[in-house]
Amino acid sequence: MNYKIRAARKEDCKDIARMIMELAVFEKMPDQVKISYQELERDGFCQNPFFECLLAEVSDEQISKCGHTVVGYALYFYTYSTWKGRTVYIEDLYVMPEFRGNGIGKSLMSKVAKIAVEKQCVRLQLSVLDWNSQARDFYAAKGAEDLTDSQGWHFIRFDGLSLDNLVKEAPQD
Repeated sequence: MNYKIRAARKEDCKDIARMIMELAVFEKMPDQVKISYQELERDGFCQNPFFECLLAEVSDEQISKCGHTVVGYALYFYTYSTWKGRTVYIEDLYVMPEFRGNGIGKSLMSKVAKIAVEKQCVRLQLSVLDWNSQARDFYAAKGAEDLTDSQGWHFIRFDGLSLDNLVKEAPQD
């Protein structure tokens, strides 16, 4: 299968939003998606973007059943470890089901890794649902370490009311 991996452009945000919803459906959480393509445009294509994104694109001859040529994406951003330094975090890695098994996911992840190393990042992190054994096996086969198993780390999140309550506890300036 012929495909290319390229940086996303602002005009790709509708395709990115479509695939975010497809991934959410796969993860059995479509009701959790609240973001629009307009927010992706605003947040990813501004002076100081909050994320970067790579796309997998096939030729018009290999178009998807639904008529799409953009068939996968990796959305990532940079973070910082006080122990190790520069880090890249892959928020989403997704390939449309009909295009899986062709190396597209591996290419997307490898390209993010290449970009990260070029920017002197010392590690690449991501999270995966515990029931997604296919993805967990894929990452393990590439050499990833499951930190929940090996070190006992858990990801913690504040959002909605818990985030609002935390803000209320902030000291006044």
